[in-house]
Amino acid sequence: MPVLMTAASACCGLLPLVIQPYTPGKEILFPVAVTILGGLVSSTILDALLTPLLFWRFGRKALDRLISRTHSERIVEPY
Repeated sequence: MPVLMTAASACCGLLPLVIQPYTPGKEILFPVAVTILGGLVSSTILDALLTPLLFWRFGRKALDRLISRTHSERIVEPY
């Protein structure tokens, strides 16, 4: 959620540069704004979708082993 909020606030700040690229003074900043906006959108989508899929594919066995080891090695606290 913090990644989405950060990307959304940055995108809101870049929208004036992207919407009206040919107003005076924005000619140089327009390509930079498009690049940053594209990077924010793509990295947010990859972070929200690709990271969980990669974990599900490659990290599930390790997680299952950790959970089973934790359940089998429960520590009883003395009172």
